[in-house]
Amino acid sequence: MSKRMTWAAVLVAVLAGAALLYQVHNRKEVSRASTIGPGPIPAPAPATAAGNLAAQPEKARGAAPTPASSVSPNEAKKATALPDANSPIREGENWQYSANVSKLSSVANLQLKVVAKRNFLGKSAWHLQAFAHTENPLRMVFALDDQFDSYSDAASLVSLQYDMHLNEKGQTVNSVQRMTPSVRDPAPADATAARVLPGTRDPLGLMQYLRTVDWSKTVEVRSPVYDGHKLYDVRARLQAKGQQVTVPAGNFSALKIALRVLDNGTELKDAHFTLYLADTEARTPVLLEAVMPFAVARVELLKAQ
Repeated sequence: MSKRMTWAAVLVAVLAGAALLYQVHNRKEVSRASTIGPGPIPAPAPATAAGNLAAQPEKARGAAPTPASSVSPNEAKKATALPDANSPIREGENWQYSANVSKLSSVANLQLKVVAKRNFLGKSAWHLQAFAHTENPLRMVFALDDQFDSYSDAASLVSLQYDMHLNEKGQTVNSVQRMTPSVRDPAPADATAARVLPGTRDPLGLMQYLRTVDWSKTVEVRSPVYDGHKLYDVRARLQAKGQQVTVPAGNFSALKIALRVLDNGTELKDAHFTLYLADTEARTPVLLEAVMPFAVARVELLKAQ
């Protein structure tokens, strides 16, 4: 399972079911963030995704300069995240989605949940979950039943721990990874320690973080994102307001947000994502479009509870 474009894979589990096909066709090589210590799966070999990346200045890594309208993860936390009391995130939120690829309908069903706010390692954290299952006819060639659990800081949505329980084409992987920005922190006894940059989010935390951004005051935000295998730089930019979106759950006026994914400073050119958030206090993710070399996909909201 490591030889796939894992960013697309996990984003699929959150909202983008179409990229399930993308996993099958692309990305033969995937480097991983440095991990240490005991855990349910062997620790991946160190790579530039975490250790070296943290030590290099942005210009040396080849990353594009930060636009004047964007903010760093730390600045975003202070300037664009809504106060916790005004946050749209609510305990018990449960969203169901269906993924359509080109002319194929309902190739996967997806569920995204805000389980609860709880104490995690002495910090207030959101427990977030995502489930993904392929449907026929795709299931006949690619059976997938995945579960992802995120424990993210309640205020910043920075990842504290990211769990993956993957069952894909008969192969099972269970991974519990504790986010460790400091190299001085010891390895946990009950998880693998993932060495990441300060402010790193996992895909589930990123999706919820984008709901908390005050898009009336901010055009672009960026965040390091660790997908369980590799560290990326993700940039989310507001493209338009008042976009009319029709999905099975209804008609929505939405915020249109383009997601750019950079790998060591180079943008992934073969997959593009656009997220639509309902322009309401809830900021519900109602649609995600994925454009890939072989197909165009829509992940549509079926029901929100």
